[in-house]
Amino acid sequence: MTRWLAVWMTSLVIGLAGAGASHAQSRCEGGFVNPIGDICWDCMFPLSVGGLQVSLSGNAPDTDNPALPICLCSMPTPPFVRMGIAVGFWEPIRLLDVSKRPWCFVNLGGIRLDPGFDIGDKGRTFVDGRWSGGQYHVHYYVYPLFYWLELLADAACLERGQFDIAYISELDPLWQDDELSYLIHPESILFGNLLAQAACVADCAAVTTTGRNVPGMYWCTGCHGSIYPMNGNIQRDATRVQGAALAAERMVYKMHRQLLAYRTSGSAALCQQQLAPIWPREQYRFQLVNPNPHVSGPGTCPRVGVSTVIYESGRTWPATGEDVGFLLWRKRNCCAF
Repeated sequence: MTRWLAVWMTSLVIGLAGAGASHAQSRCEGGFVNPIGDICWDCMFPLSVGGLQVSLSGNAPDTDNPALPICLCSMPTPPFVRMGIAVGFWEPIRLLDVSKRPWCFVNLGGIRLDPGFDIGDKGRTFVDGRWSGGQYHVHYYVYPLFYWLELLADAACLERGQFDIAYISELDPLWQDDELSYLIHPESILFGNLLAQAACVADCAAVTTTGRNVPGMYWCTGCHGSIYPMNGNIQRDATRVQGAALAAERMVYKMHRQLLAYRTSGSAALCQQQLAPIWPREQYRFQLVNPNPHVSGPGTCPRVGVSTVIYESGRTWPATGEDVGFLLWRKRNCCAF
């Protein structure tokens, strides 16, 4: 996102932060993420060198790593080839707000903006203290925490950048409408049938019992539902965290489809990140950071589609809305030197 939009958003935060909070049902809930205390530090494990795991912590399943510890990468200048060590680790790179309230910035302290028009306000019903059906909105932040904290010696292997709001779904018409969303994922027609959706049951069982998704079933998000349509229209959410997790997963896939996210895991990504319009879902973990950070215990940093029943109990506040924040972890294989 260009810097003028970031400046515009900042001015809105200063001038309009309290404009939409006069109605209790419109109140946005959230808090700033503590970059130390709200982070699950075990989620960076396992660490690997080639195909060998070298860390002593972390029980979460890993992705496939390069078999050899030595790697070679091309260079534009002599000697044109450099040798390095193939390392693998998990790093936090993005924050995601998920809310049924438009312009609710959960991870910015629960600020709700009022831009003065109804963009993003679509088809919602307030019943029994919560919004029913309608539209989930997602905000996507740049959050390269390890680079800021200088946790690894080889900064070339880390995601770089400054904190920024990279994507706002309220401004994207493709996130609001099922028909328009076909423009970036026409293949969804193939998966809009009972047979394709029934196959996701196997993906749910696999990721819940083993922590790994069924390879190749990219249209499934395990126990959360279907990745299609690739927008915020989620007709049935069993729990607030399950619906929010599905919306966050759809946003990550959308970033891949729009060539704004990359494959960073596996042998092909050792020397350079690779474009991946079909998302490599196995390289992501989603840590719950709002309203109650999940830093330890069962189900911490689950992979795509893990049943939220395992970890959401006691992590959300009753009767305060549908506002959830996630920290996105991504697997990185890199040729360090």
